[in-house]
Amino acid sequence: MIHSKRHGEILRLLQEEGTVTIASLADRLGVSLETVRRDVKPLTSDGSVLKMHGAIGLPSMVGEAPFERRMRENADAKRIIARMVAATIRDGESVMLDTGTTTSFLARELLGHRRLTVVTNSSDIARTLATINGNKVYMAGGELRSDSGAAFGTSAIEFVSRFSVSHAIISTGAVDAVTGVMDYDLEEAEFARMVLSRGQRSLVITDHTKFGRQGLVQVCGFDGFSELATDRSPPHDIAAALAQAGARLSIAGGEAGF
Repeated sequence: MIHSKRHGEILRLLQEEGTVTIASLADRLGVSLETVRRDVKPLTSDGSVLKMHGAIGLPSMVGEAPFERRMRENADAKRIIARMVAATIRDGESVMLDTGTTTSFLARELLGHRRLTVVTNSSDIARTLATINGNKVYMAGGELRSDSGAAFGTSAIEFVSRFSVSHAIISTGAVDAVTGVMDYDLEEAEFARMVLSRGQRSLVITDHTKFGRQGLVQVCGFDGFSELATDRSPPHDIAAALAQAGARLSIAGGEAGF
């Protein structure tokens, strides 16, 4: 790929995702880290791109709220996962969703459903699904986070613990072959753990970039949920851990069950 064509590809990726790490660019463009750094230098010099620690971003998007920025990251993957999961939920069923970009994409894919009962701590999900198609939406109370617009804390956990739903669904920030499902925030992990315990079906949804990451706090081991939905096959060690725990693996565009 010639130099100017790589510049165009870098800018296209930034338009789609807002920010991209240097390591991710090197992998996706099939070049070395040094080559990417050389390609990025003129773009940062002329102000087209802003340089951050280990990453670059478009100036117009760097000021976005963190949740809005995360909604742009791997948006296509999150959308196809959400579409696959939405197809498994029937009109009139009950769904519990934690806050997360992939669960927010799922809420949008559920706009065509009718008479859903939705329990969530996410104001984004509540706004998306309330007051339409005969839905009932229950929003957990508690401290409302400015970055995600979601409620956390003891009162939020106690609220959702009163419900039993058909589908309990969380998104996650990291999936490790040894530790299982992880997050980077203690309160978010505690809330997600409660959500998974309230469903007849307990589902973790995540795009493939979260595989192999180490979070700060464990949500649960692989025996803590019944199904994982993603957009690409996970690494062998994670797939083996899922199989050993008896968790089903669903892949958007194809499906594998254990």
